[in-house]
Amino acid sequence: MKTTGIIRRIDDLGRIVIPKELRKSLRIKNGDSLEIFVDQEDIILKKYSPMESIEEAASKYVDSFNQVIKHNVIVTDKDKVIAASGILKKKYLGRKITEFTEHSIERRDSFVERQKKLFSFVEGIEELGYYSFSSIVSNSDTIGSVIIFSVDAPILESDEKLAIILSKLLSGKFLSN
Repeated sequence: MKTTGIIRRIDDLGRIVIPKELRKSLRIKNGDSLEIFVDQEDIILKKYSPMESIEEAASKYVDSFNQVIKHNVIVTDKDKVIAASGILKKKYLGRKITEFTEHSIERRDSFVERQKKLFSFVEGIEELGYYSFSSIVSNSDTIGSVIIFSVDAPILESDEKLAIILSKLLSGKFLSN
């Protein structure tokens, strides 16, 4: 465990303020949920991601979709790539998402780029290619995204629809409707 040197008092209501600099570096925003763990005498706060509970299912879905469409498929939560399939799987899995991806999720975007274009969905990686993006929304909350992309073959309308279908499967809406 790494020390920050920051000390805060608990107020009369049992609250503690997490410093702005720390919230910014950990990408914690107003309204985000934190999970609380106890390890003997230590209290550990972790940014909660509802997507982590479906990480295994997401991995199986992206593998299945990749076998059919032969494009790279990634699923993100609001911070990082949690599932990936395709030739670029190792390059993307576990990487933090860019502000562009984060804002697209927050806006509940769904879009496709059929012309070859430079894009960056995760930090430190730029690709030239085609893509389809679909936000995952569950119970009125944005929780992540599905991105299908290719560096060599254009994205078809059917690929775009598959990105939307996968985002609905992962949100639970597809199964409940």
